[in-house]
Amino acid sequence: MHNGVQYAPLTPHPPLLISPSSPPASLSIPPPPPITAAAAANQNMLLSVFLALFLPCVGMSAIFLIYICLLWYAANHHHHSEIVTPVKPSAEKGLSASDLEKLPKTTGKELILGTECAVCLDEIESEQPARLVPGCNHGFHLECADTWLSNHSVCPVCRAKLDSQFFNASTDNPC
Repeated sequence: MHNGVQYAPLTPHPPLLISPSSPPASLSIPPPPPITAAAAANQNMLLSVFLALFLPCVGMSAIFLIYICLLWYAANHHHHSEIVTPVKPSAEKGLSASDLEKLPKTTGKELILGTECAVCLDEIESEQPARLVPGCNHGFHLECADTWLSNHSVCPVCRAKLDSQFFNASTDNPC
């Protein structure tokens, strides 16, 4: 006892020996359980699913970035001194009403190359009036041919251009 306070006697403790090779029993961590075949298969499946979803996303992102870079490059590195707008070639008008009257008329039974009208896709009956395109001898309903040829100066089947020689009233006219 010292100054009215009683102290407990010191008991010697066993020395703590900590070595790096063997941790004390109270601090040791148990080893993980062995991995079974089912757990390994689950891990492999999860990895496969992750890669199957992740890799296409990365690939598409890379393609998108390359596309954006190409657009940026094209917009910034191709300077023209003047802006060139695309010019549509002047479309030739079709035939005039007087030119249409000069084309030969016939009936469906006199057609040589078939009786189907390529404009409306109907058959030309034997007594229906038809128009014969000179040069290629394709036949069409009279109304169909006039409608087409008033807007275009080519045959609707073979795209043969109707030359001005077909409308001259000379003796050289092949029709």
